[in-house]
Amino acid sequence: METPTKYIEIIKDQTNRTLWSLNNVIDAIPDFYWERLYCDMPVWKHVYHTLHSLDMWYINPLVYVEPPFHTEGLNDLDAETEGCLSRELLKNYYQDIQKKILAYLDGLDDEKLLEKPEKCPYTKFHLIMAQHRHLDMHIGMLMGYVIAGEDLWPRILGLQSEFPEGKYSLYF
Repeated sequence: METPTKYIEIIKDQTNRTLWSLNNVIDAIPDFYWERLYCDMPVWKHVYHTLHSLDMWYINPLVYVEPPFHTEGLNDLDAETEGCLSRELLKNYYQDIQKKILAYLDGLDDEKLLEKPEKCPYTKFHLIMAQHRHLDMHIGMLMGYVIAGEDLWPRILGLQSEFPEGKYSLYF
């Protein structure tokens, strides 16, 4: 792999690695954990919070349309909500977000990174970096639930890791 030299190329590389890792960590959560409570909220809600924040904040939080299944407080880890979002629904939501983000990044260059999106006080670069920080925290939390409970370490991609092809273990 050739080392990227432009900021946008580096952002694309790191975003692809982080999105792959997030997807794998979601897959690595055992089914019986889906409604297990951590910090008073079920694991599925931690997953939704992570995805919703990524969807809302990566591009422009001030010009954002909620997903059709969203209800008030569903993304809030301090608010109790009724019901349960299925893994299948959240995996489909992840795929929609991934497509949207990758298409967005394809339209950016190094100069556009310092522009502010419509109605937004932050630059595109600022929003992207903030979401990488937020994503890394929540990926780590989700991994911690699995590691502590199952003694299994969900696979993530490091800087020099190759993207797995074909069948691979969800865990290291």
